[in-house]
Amino acid sequence: MNTRVSAVSEKHAVVTGGGTGVGAEIARQLTDAGAKVTIIGRRMAPLEDVARQTGALPLACDVTDQAALTAALAEATAANGPVTVAVANAGAADSVPFHKMSAEHFNDAIAVNLTGVFHLWQAALPSMRQAQWGRLIAIASTAGLKGYPYVASYCAAKHGVVGLTRAVAQELGKSGITANAVCPGFIDTPLLQHSVDKITAQTGMSDEAAKQSLLAGNPQQRFITIEEVAASVTYLCSEAAASMNGHTLTLSGGEI
Repeated sequence: MNTRVSAVSEKHAVVTGGGTGVGAEIARQLTDAGAKVTIIGRRMAPLEDVARQTGALPLACDVTDQAALTAALAEATAANGPVTVAVANAGAADSVPFHKMSAEHFNDAIAVNLTGVFHLWQAALPSMRQAQWGRLIAIASTAGLKGYPYVASYCAAKHGVVGLTRAVAQELGKSGITANAVCPGFIDTPLLQHSVDKITAQTGMSDEAAKQSLLAGNPQQRFITIEEVAASVTYLCSEAAASMNGHTLTLSGGEI
């Protein structure tokens, strides 16, 4: 096995938002690297589809519910052993002009995109401390490093994820546990098409023009792939990345 990924062989990795898109691909790549993988999401049907393809353990759970997530990790630990890789991938974004944004919309965005990271990492940390090795990884966004119009709540949450990552990394520096965030630009997933459809409906742009508007800041003029995001997670789990701590690994084609 490639020594860059052998660090996760037989280790237990938990991936939230693991039923579709980026989370499903992370589960595939970590499984291929030899990890025992648990995937968590709100809907069991897509989780079971990924489980059939990868052998991962599927558990239905909402990351905004701390007690439910803690219970899910206990069940996962009973099946796959102590958790030593925790990938907080669950997230959601919806575009609303700031002046029309309700407090409920804002708080919901913070709950899933930021508090969900806190819940997973805190629940996984005791087993990592016991093992004196661990990887805390958050799938953040370039929205955690710059502002974008009409997604203020999402930007606020992802900036919070970056701050949380940097603070936790400082606290755990001598523990053998690292904390890092992956910050992709626009990723080529069905959720991206949802954003494109919303732009076309609101502006009258063509589908292609809407996509080009999203690519305007990317010097490579292409969307990020789920494979690229998952590969960055696999790298952060490797011993080759042992010194990467508190880092924001940006996948943006040079936008940031």
